[in-house]
Amino acid sequence: MEVFMHHCYRKLPALLSRTLFKALKRSHIKCAIHTSPLVSIPSKPTIPPPLVSRLFQPSNLREGQEAGDLTCRSQRLMLQTGLIHPSNPGCFYYLPVALRSMEKLVRLIDEEMHAIGGQKVDMPALCSAELWKKSGRWELMGKEMFRLLDRHNAEYCLGPTHEEAVTELFASQTTISYKKLPLLLYQVTRKFCDEQKPKFGLLRGREFYMKDMYSFDIDEEAALHTYHSVCQSYGRIFDRLGLKWVQVQAATGNIGGTLSHEFQLPADIGEDQLLVCGNCGFSANIETMEPGQTECSQCQTGTLTESKGIEVGHTFYLGTKYSQAFKALFVNASNVPAVAEMGCFGLGVTRILAASIEVMSSEDAICWPGLIAPYQVCVLPPKKGSKANEATQVAEELAQRLGNSLPNLRGEVVLDDRVQMTIGKRLKDAKILGYPYVVVVGQKALEDLPSFEVICQQSGETMFLSKQGLVDLLSKVETI
Repeated sequence: MEVFMHHCYRKLPALLSRTLFKALKRSHIKCAIHTSPLVSIPSKPTIPPPLVSRLFQPSNLREGQEAGDLTCRSQRLMLQTGLIHPSNPGCFYYLPVALRSMEKLVRLIDEEMHAIGGQKVDMPALCSAELWKKSGRWELMGKEMFRLLDRHNAEYCLGPTHEEAVTELFASQTTISYKKLPLLLYQVTRKFCDEQKPKFGLLRGREFYMKDMYSFDIDEEAALHTYHSVCQSYGRIFDRLGLKWVQVQAATGNIGGTLSHEFQLPADIGEDQLLVCGNCGFSANIETMEPGQTECSQCQTGTLTESKGIEVGHTFYLGTKYSQAFKALFVNASNVPAVAEMGCFGLGVTRILAASIEVMSSEDAICWPGLIAPYQVCVLPPKKGSKANEATQVAEELAQRLGNSLPNLRGEVVLDDRVQMTIGKRLKDAKILGYPYVVVVGQKALEDLPSFEVICQQSGETMFLSKQGLVDLLSKVETI
């Protein structure tokens, strides 16, 4: 047919008017479109729900078993539930379930950093001593910096932070226009610090994950605008996690600069001493205040009260401390080279993870920030051999349907297939592990109007819902 039509096209122009020929050609094109084989659009494959029995989560949940000499709630819970496993002092294996949570936290951070114009990079962990000597911090960092020699006796360090590296990177680009500023570069990488006494699990270790962002601006006014923009984005991150937080005046330490704030989660085990005014909300790390000061210097009338906090973020306005040393220049509006104004902004990724568990959980059960819970739903089939044994297939089908038909729950539903255990024991485990929603499939799932027991662990509420009611409830769960 196609050969015949092609032959006709060669003869038709000589026999028909141009208008008629064009009309026929259009008609044939439409016909070809309608008669050609449909292009199949690949659909997402059906994913079977993860099985609790197959998860690499070497938990220690049974009563009477101890997990060693543990110094805080988050450390104990994370070890007992198989989220982390100790390696060297201050170093841990991050096991699959914990890694799921951390990856979600990184996605949340990425969202907020991109929203303010951040661009993600990845810088070497192995940093040359020459860079640090150029900034004057090689000796300043002291024993907390991991230092090493290569085979050529060249000095290096494992980067605890990357001000030198990113400034050298910026300085190597000799033709950056003011039109490209502000430039916000950030990374999420492992950092290293030779803590003398690592403690509190992930809260104070030798190796940890951190998000560090570095900003380059045309002048001080623009740099301060960027500074406050990043601070606001940090607040949104903690708000979305449902965490109570406070932004406090802080010392600049060995990072340097002229302005600094810490983001603290109030906690009894916190190592930072904070002073907070009950009148105007002013807050500061006690390091920045006069000894014994109780009157608020901001409102002049309020009284400062002392509390403790876990530092989970730190921001610095650096000015030209690093850009001057490394000649980090841009071309300004007058076509003249000028020194960039800088800021740096850190978030402790693994520390946020552990601190969230520390401040939200009870002594015997994890409570996750809903957005970063490793899995949102756990489905419990009946015990093997029980009266409701026939509901096992219903549970399996339900877990698969929820995890595949609801876009927000794709990959978020686990099936506790350890049916040799009673529902009670598995419910206890589910509570300790902190699944936001637990769905118990029992005898009622076999009735003419099936219903399911749904436990919302964060509110403590228990409901009995139809299948559609369950779908309606879980379709509203926010995930990332």
